[in-house]
Amino acid sequence: MSGGFRLFLILSSLSFLAAAVYAGQDSSSSPPSYPPQAAIKPVADMFHGTRVVDNYRWLENGNSPETQKWVTEEMAYTRGMLDRLAGRDAIHKRLTGLLSIGSVTPPVIAGRHYFYTRREGMQNQPILYVRENVREKTKTSEGLASGKDDGKDRVLIDANQLAADGTIALDWFQPSENGKYVAYGTSPSGSEMSTLHIIETKTGTVLPDTIERTRAASIAWKHDNSGFYYTRYPKKGDVPDGQEMYNRHVFYHALGDDPADHPEDDDQPIFGEGRDPEDWPSVSLSNDGHWLLINVSEGWTKSELFLMDLKKGTPPTRITTGKNFLYGADVYNDKLYITTNEDAPRYRVFVADAGNYDREAWKELIPQSDAVLQGAAVYGGKLFVQYEQNATSQLKLFDLEGKKLSDVALPAIGSVFGSSGRWDRDEMFFGFQSFTVPPSIYRVDLTLGHVSVLADGKQSDLSGPMAPTLWTKVDAPSIDPSAYDVAQEWFKSKDGTRVPMFVVCKKGITKNGKNPTLLTAYGGFNVSLTPTFSRTAYLWMEHGGIYAVANLRGGAEFGEDWHRAGMLERKQNVFDDMIAAAEHLIAEKYTDKNHLTIQGGSNGGLLMGAMITQRPDLFRAVICQVPLLDMLHYQDFQIAKLWIPEYGTSENAEQFKWLYAYSPYHHVKPGTEYPAILFMTADTDTRVDPMHAKKMAAEMQAEAKNGASRTRPILLRIESKAGHGAGKPVTKQIEEFTDIYSFLFWQLGVKE
Repeated sequence: MSGGFRLFLILSSLSFLAAAVYAGQDSSSSPPSYPPQAAIKPVADMFHGTRVVDNYRWLENGNSPETQKWVTEEMAYTRGMLDRLAGRDAIHKRLTGLLSIGSVTPPVIAGRHYFYTRREGMQNQPILYVRENVREKTKTSEGLASGKDDGKDRVLIDANQLAADGTIALDWFQPSENGKYVAYGTSPSGSEMSTLHIIETKTGTVLPDTIERTRAASIAWKHDNSGFYYTRYPKKGDVPDGQEMYNRHVFYHALGDDPADHPEDDDQPIFGEGRDPEDWPSVSLSNDGHWLLINVSEGWTKSELFLMDLKKGTPPTRITTGKNFLYGADVYNDKLYITTNEDAPRYRVFVADAGNYDREAWKELIPQSDAVLQGAAVYGGKLFVQYEQNATSQLKLFDLEGKKLSDVALPAIGSVFGSSGRWDRDEMFFGFQSFTVPPSIYRVDLTLGHVSVLADGKQSDLSGPMAPTLWTKVDAPSIDPSAYDVAQEWFKSKDGTRVPMFVVCKKGITKNGKNPTLLTAYGGFNVSLTPTFSRTAYLWMEHGGIYAVANLRGGAEFGEDWHRAGMLERKQNVFDDMIAAAEHLIAEKYTDKNHLTIQGGSNGGLLMGAMITQRPDLFRAVICQVPLLDMLHYQDFQIAKLWIPEYGTSENAEQFKWLYAYSPYHHVKPGTEYPAILFMTADTDTRVDPMHAKKMAAEMQAEAKNGASRTRPILLRIESKAGHGAGKPVTKQIEEFTDIYSFLFWQLGVKE
C-alpha cells in the first residue's frame, strides 16, 4: 500500500506445565468445582491525592512461580468448564470448515513481478507467491490488455515450513524496485518482534543479511538494489530498561554487507535520534529515487512529514508545521501529493513542490467532501483516491490537477481492504469484501475509457464508472450469501448523536425479542468497522443468531471529529454509544437482555470491560479478548505508552480523573451479579499485557455474586505461543473459536 494511504498501528513466558494445561484437560478427570482463589495482597497507590488499592498487583509478574501456579489452576478450571459443553464437537467441525475458507491480498507490483499472499484450506499461515507478468514484456503503446496475465504463481516464502505447529508468521514483506529481492519479516508465537531477511526472487536464495527487532518495519529500497532504508528498535541494554519497546529509528542498510564484518549496529542512522521515544517513523522513496519521505506518527491525532534530498545528502527537513493534524504523502516527479485533515476533519489533498518547505506554497487539489477521504496515491500518473461514506468504501480517479476522471465501480456495498499500484504502470489492484462477499482482488486497467460495471463477466460499451476485472478471489462453497440480509440501522446515543450499526442475519428471521444476538464494536484509534467477511459469524447465523456491528465514536467512520469525540476525556461517549446500540436491538425486538451477548478485543476489550462494570444487567454473556482493563497502570506495560495520546495517563492529574472514572478493574462492585464472562488473553502478547485479564478475572471471581457460579461463570483463558492476534495459526483459531461459541451457545441456549 502506498505511503499516501494512512496506516496507524494502529499493533512473559509461562511454565511448561501451564502450557500443557492450555492444550486441553483429560475429559475423564473431574473438573475443579470452583475457580482458584487468588491471594489478596493489597498495594496502595496515591494518585494526586486519591488513594487506590490494588489487591492483585502480584499477578502482573507473569514469571513468578506464584503467578504461574495460579494460572495453571485457573486454566484447569476453565478447561474443566469448557471441554464438557454439549455440542462442542459439532461446533469444532463446522468451524474447521469455515476457517478453512482462505485469505488473499492485493499484489504488490515490482518490475515484471506480482507479489501477493494467499492462504488456503488448513494452511496455518499465508504463503507469499510471486507471479511474473508476461504481458509487461509485450506491452504496446495501446497499453495493457484487460484480460488475465499469462504468468504462473510460484511459492517464494512459505512460513508453514518454519514451524511444525504454524506459530512462526510472515509479518510483512517489501520487494525491491524491480523485484529482484524481497525484504521480509518473521516472528514466533505471535510476538510480532520481527527478524528481517532478504530473499532473491529468481533463485529463492536467502541472503546472509539479517536484522533483528524490525517490528512492523517500513522499508524503502534504493532503485539500484544496493540497499534500503528501514526502521528498527534498539537492543536491550542500548536504552534505559523498558525503552527497547520504543525508540523506533530509521537506518540505511547496504545490501551484501557480511553480517560478521558489518553487523546491523553499523548501519547508518538516518532519523530518530533525540526525538520522543514514542515517535513512529515510516519511510518511502520518490519515483525517481531523489527524495526520501519520512512520515512520523506522534499518536493518533498528529503526524509530521520530513523530506530528505538524497542527491544533495541534506538531512531530513520538516515539511509540516507542527500542528495537531494527520498527514500522509506520495512524492512523484518532484511533487508532494499530501493527504491531510488539516482544518478538514474529513480530509483533503494538497500538492506542493518537493524542496519548497513553505506551507503557504501548498495548493489544494481535492477539497473536503461529505465522504471521508481515506488516502490518495499516484498510480499510472493519476491520483487514485479512496473514500468512506457511512462506513462503506468508494473509489475515485483524479488527474494530477485534481480533476475527477471517474468513479471506480465496486462489486457491491462493502469494504476496500488494500490497494497497490505504481507510478509507471497502467494498472492498479484493490481488495474487496463485505459481510456476504469473501475477499476478492480486482484489477483496474487505467488505459481504458469510462466503461460500465461488468455484468456476467461482460463489459458494456456505455460510458460510466471504470469497471474492475476480477483478478482472483477466495472461494466459500459452504456458504450461500443469498440466504442472508444485511441492513444498516441508526440509533440515538445518550447525548442525541446518531450512530449507525450493521445488522446481519438469515432472511426471514422473526423479530420475536428472543433471537440470540452477538453485538461487536471497537470505538477508538481512528479505526473504522466496515463490512468484512467474518467466517465464524456464519456459525452463529446458521443457528438463528443475529450478528451486529456498531460504528461507535472514536473510530474513523465520519472523520477526525468522530474520532476525537471518543478519545481522552470523551471516552465515555464510546461506552454510551455501545449501551445505546444494545438498547436499540432490544427495542426493535431483535432480542432481549437474556439473549444478547457482546464481543470485543484490545481497545474493544476495554469497551467490554466498561460494559461489564457499567451495565451488567444488559447482557447475558461477554467475550472480552486481549483487553485493557487497568487504566491507571496500562501505560507501564509493553508498548502501551504509544496509546497515551488516545487515552491519557494517570500520571497527569486531570487525565487521572477521567481514567479512574471508567477504568473497569477499579469498578467491580462486590455482590453484584455480572454476565457470564470469558476473559481471553495470550502469554506472548507484546501489545496488551496479559496482566489485565488476569487481575480482572481474579477480582471478579472473588467479588462478583456469580464469581464461583457454574451456570453463569467468570472464566479466564490464556493461549500459549500466541500474541495479540496477528500471525495466529488457523489450528489455534479453530480451538479458540470453539471455546467462544461453545460458551455462547451454552449461555444463550442455542441448540447445536
